[in-house]
Amino acid sequence: MRVSKALRTIFAVFFLVAACSIQGKLPDITPQVTHAKLEEIMKAHASYHQLTPALIKRTLTNYLEELDPTKTYFISSDIKQWTDPSDAMLDQIHKDYEKNQFSTFEQIHQKMIEAIARRKVLDQQIDEKNLPSHVSPEEFKDMKWAENEEELLTRLSRIKALQIEAASKLNNELKEKTLQRIKKRQEKYEEEILTSKEGEQTKRILTNFLKASTSALDSHTAYFTPDEATEFMIAVQQRLLGIGAQLRDDLNGFTVVKVIEGGPAALGKELKAKDRIIAVDGEPVVGMDISSAVELIRGAEGTPVVLTVIRENGEPNQLSEEKLDISIQRGEVVLKETRYEASHDPYGYGAIGYLRLNSFYQDPDSASSTDLEKEIIKMKKEQKLQGLILDLRYNSGGMLSQAVNVTGLFITKGVVVTIKDSSGNIQHLRNLEPKTTWDGPLIVLINRASASASEIVAQTLQDYGRALIVGDDHSYGKGSFQTFTLNSNSVGSVNPEGEYKVTRGRYYTVSGKTPQLNGVFADIVVPGVLSESEMGEKFAKYPLESDQIKENFDDDLADIPFTQRPKIKLLYKFDLQPKLTTYTKYLETLKKNSAYRLEHNKNYQIFLKELGKKDKDVIVSEDEEEASFGQNDLQLAETYNIMKDLILMIDLHKK
Repeated sequence: MRVSKALRTIFAVFFLVAACSIQGKLPDITPQVTHAKLEEIMKAHASYHQLTPALIKRTLTNYLEELDPTKTYFISSDIKQWTDPSDAMLDQIHKDYEKNQFSTFEQIHQKMIEAIARRKVLDQQIDEKNLPSHVSPEEFKDMKWAENEEELLTRLSRIKALQIEAASKLNNELKEKTLQRIKKRQEKYEEEILTSKEGEQTKRILTNFLKASTSALDSHTAYFTPDEATEFMIAVQQRLLGIGAQLRDDLNGFTVVKVIEGGPAALGKELKAKDRIIAVDGEPVVGMDISSAVELIRGAEGTPVVLTVIRENGEPNQLSEEKLDISIQRGEVVLKETRYEASHDPYGYGAIGYLRLNSFYQDPDSASSTDLEKEIIKMKKEQKLQGLILDLRYNSGGMLSQAVNVTGLFITKGVVVTIKDSSGNIQHLRNLEPKTTWDGPLIVLINRASASASEIVAQTLQDYGRALIVGDDHSYGKGSFQTFTLNSNSVGSVNPEGEYKVTRGRYYTVSGKTPQLNGVFADIVVPGVLSESEMGEKFAKYPLESDQIKENFDDDLADIPFTQRPKIKLLYKFDLQPKLTTYTKYLETLKKNSAYRLEHNKNYQIFLKELGKKDKDVIVSEDEEEASFGQNDLQLAETYNIMKDLILMIDLHKK
C-alpha cells in the first residue's frame, strides 16, 4: 500500500482533532466493583500496591486528559484545582475512594459538560473565511491547557485551518468526507459525555477513573472496556469471529475495503470489495459509529448475518446501483497475512530467506514459532538457504512463550529470558531443544517500534552472538512483562465488568540486561522511517526504571527446586548454546561497507534529509515511505546488502 504525503497529513490532522476516546459498550461496573478492581490490579503490580498521593495526582492528570486529550475543551481556570491539587484534596480523594465514592471525578465530568457547551459556541465563532495559513501540527505537540476562552478560540481556529488546508489537497469528494468524518467523531464523543441515559454517566465516570488510575501506575498497565478487551485480543491473536471484511466509514454506509482471504465472506463469494453496507440484519447503520456497526456484524460462530448492500455497476461515467441482501455464515477469521510473511531472494547458488513476523501469536491451531519453522525448513529444502533475515520492525510483542520458542529456532539449549517480579522472585525461561532449525548467517532487523517480545528475541540472539542486529539505533525499550485477565482462548467470554493488563515485573535476557527504557542497540545502524521519531519507553509518561541482574550463560538452575536439580541437570546440561564470536571478525568491515553504500546512495540521502526536517507533519507507518526515494523499503534493501557481504566473507573465510 502506498499513501501520499497529502493523505498522511489528513491522517495526522484527523488524529489531532478527533483523538477523544470512544469506548464502545460501557462495562457493567459500580463504585464497589471499581474500588475492588483497582485494589486487585495494585496487588499484582510490580511497584505500586496502594494508592498514594503521588498516584492520585497522576490519576487526576490522566483523568483530565482522558476527557480532553486534544486540550480543546477545558481552559486552565476550569481545572486548576485538579491540575495543582492541594494535599488536603489528595487526602480527601483517598478517603472518598476508601468509601467507594468518586465525587471529585463526578465534578470533573460535570465541568466537561460545561466545557462542551462552551466549545459549541466557540466553534460557531470560527471565521472560516479568514483562517490562518501555514499551520503546522508540530505546534500542537505537548500543548498546555489554554489560559482563557480567547486563546482556546485561537487554538480551535488554527486546528480548523490545518484541517481544511490538509483536506484541500484531496479531491472534492474525499475532502468533504474527511471533514464530515471529523465532525461526526466529535459529535459522537460529545453525545457520549452528555448522555442522560440512566446509569450511563456513572459508568463512564467510573470507566474513566479506572483508565486514569491504572495508567498512572506505569505506561503499560491498562483497564479495558469489554469492546476494547476484545479488540486487544484480536490484535494479539490476529483472529476473530465475524465475516472477514475490512470496512471504511463513508458516512452514507460502510464500504468494504477488502474481503479477507479464507474468511466466511470470501468463501461465500457474494460480498465484493466496494460494496457499501447500509443495514445489518435489517437495522440501518448509516450514521452509526463504525465500532457499533462492527459489533452488529460480529457474532457467534455458525450464526447467520444479513448485510444489505449497495453495489455500483457499469462504467465510471454510467454507473447504476443495485440493492442486495447478502447472507453470510459467521465464522473464525484468521488474519494470516498480518501475522507473518515469508519470501526469498536468489543469491549465488541459493537464496537469502526473509521472514517478517508482525506479532508473537499462539492459538489452538497455530503459533508464530511453528509457522516460521515450517517456512525455514521449506526454504532450506527448496532454495538452498544461504542466510536469513528476521524482520521484527513494528512488532510490538505478544506471547512471552512464543518469544522463547522463536529464539529456540536459532539456538540450542539455554536461558532465553529471565523474569523478575516485584518480590524479587526470579524465573528462567529456557529453550530445551538440542537442535536448531537454522544455524547459518542470521540478521534481525529492528526499528524503534520493535518492542517487548521482539526485544527478547533480538537481544538474546545478540547476547549469544547468534545474530547481527541491524536497523534503527535502538528498539522501543519495553523490558516489562504484563499479565492479561482475559484468557487467549476465551475471547468470546469477555468479563462485562471489563478486563485489565497489569505490569508484574521486568524481563532480562541471558546477559542479565533488560531492554527496559534503552532498548536493544543495533550492531549496524541503518536508519529507517522511525529513526528520528520520539518513540519508545523513555518517552512514555510513567516508565519503569531500568536495572540489571547477573548473566546466565552458565546456567546454574538456581530457580529449580534443589531436590530436582540433579535429575534436570542430567537431561539439560548437554548441547548448551555457547556464546559465539562468529560475526565479531566481520563486524567492522560490514559497518564500513554499509556506511559507504548509504553515503553514496542518492535516494537514501534524500530520505535521510527528509527525516531530519523539523516540520514533521505526517504520521508514517511501515509501508508509507515516499515514492521519490526510489524504492519502498530502503532499510530492508540495505539489510540485504549487509547479508550478502556477510555470506561472502564467511565463505571466503572457510576457504
